[in-house]
Amino acid sequence: MTELPTVSLPCALPDSPLAHAAAGLDRCVHCGFCLQACPTYVTLEDENDSPRGRLVLMRALLEGELSPDDPDLHTHMDRCLGCRGCETACPSGVPYGHLLEATRATLTQTTPIAPLARLVLWIFARPVVLSLALLGARIARATGAPRLLARLPGRLGFANAMLASTSPALPSASYDVGEVGAKVSGERRETVALLRGCVMEGLFARVNAATERTLRVNGYDMLQAPGQRCCGALHAHAGDLETARELARTNIAAFERSGAQRIVVNAAGCGAMCREYGQLLANDPLWADRAAAVSARVRDVTELLADAGPLPGGPLPLAATYDAPCHLQHAQRVVEPPLAVLAAIPGLTLAPLRDADLCCGSAGIYNLVEPDTSDAVLEPKLANIGATHARWVATGNPGCLMQIGAGLLRSGSHARAIHPVELLDASYAALGK
Repeated sequence: MTELPTVSLPCALPDSPLAHAAAGLDRCVHCGFCLQACPTYVTLEDENDSPRGRLVLMRALLEGELSPDDPDLHTHMDRCLGCRGCETACPSGVPYGHLLEATRATLTQTTPIAPLARLVLWIFARPVVLSLALLGARIARATGAPRLLARLPGRLGFANAMLASTSPALPSASYDVGEVGAKVSGERRETVALLRGCVMEGLFARVNAATERTLRVNGYDMLQAPGQRCCGALHAHAGDLETARELARTNIAAFERSGAQRIVVNAAGCGAMCREYGQLLANDPLWADRAAAVSARVRDVTELLADAGPLPGGPLPLAATYDAPCHLQHAQRVVEPPLAVLAAIPGLTLAPLRDADLCCGSAGIYNLVEPDTSDAVLEPKLANIGATHARWVATGNPGCLMQIGAGLLRSGSHARAIHPVELLDASYAALGK
């Protein structure tokens, strides 16, 4: 996203993050195209819970008409999923996601982040603590208890359903990458380093392995980038921009050391964050150029696979549908590559999903801090998935995999959520037999 110049407006909060982003507010012409693209407006039917309404509130905050400690202001800002569907719908190019983060960062200057969110952010910023937490989650998952506890009502049941939904949906793929690559005659391409991620590596390590295998089959050479940490997306979305910048610097240095030509990400939210490191550190003279250079090298895994074809695998006679992660479609504007990956799988039938471009209600830690609205946003998504009669729901983000997976489990559906590269990986495994 292009950094906008600061403009002269009546300003009650000089030098605040929102004041520095204020030029973006002037792009809104209040046309209303964003309304039906906004899950919270569609669900709650409150103008204050629409992008247009929140932009009015942001301006009122900046100009002093609303106090930073106004509880209603916090309510409407907290309810935003940050899905950025409004950016795709907006004809004026309002940088809504940037404005939302700037507003939340401004509000945190006078009001602390809510305790639960603060705890989660604290954990994700500390690698040792995070590793222990994810290890505990894997141990709990292995016992099978989360699947049983998923039947409990309320958030405890849903949290267990989320953990249960991270279990492998397909048998572990095992094949000789070189042998399969020879069968499909892949040419050598760029060198690539994988952002391993926090939840991806902790609960979806099989997706990271599938990502590396499918890229190697398609001619990419994988390099390691040790020293990575959390991408910082959760912190930026919550308004903790300083921690997000600290994490970004660590990751930038790690990817520079790798020497890889491309940085591949298989989690939509993380990819969007890494692509915006240049903007995040634009005012840091020591890191601005380095951040911009790293951001320019970031690609979603489906983009690299689509650039290579991707090469077709063996038959996989399955019925699937595709739900577009918000931060892939709306933030990164990656639309066709995931469909190209799925189309490369012989025998796979892909059913269209109504409102596939609308948020599922996950949105990072949103389903933990705003559970009621999250549930309300998820409900029509589950109904639309059910209408496809698909057995598999492909989506490329861990939060979406867990949110949709938990909803399917608790609704009694036999459908499972799965990452697109897992399906392609299974197809290559079928070819290797």
